[in-house]
Amino acid sequence: MGAQIPEPDQIKQFKEFLGTDNKLKEICFLDCVKTQNEALAAKAGLLGQP
Repeated sequence: MGAQIPEPDQIKQFKEFLGTDNKLKEICFLDCVKTQNEALAAKAGLLGQP
């Protein structure tokens, strides 16, 4: 059996994991929104205009 990680350390690691997970989801979501906006702008013929 492996050694158990103390509970305060488990909580800290879990909080770090959640922070990293949230940041990754935010980056992916914003990239998706940007891609969708660019696709809609291209469809509307708005790309390349000032």
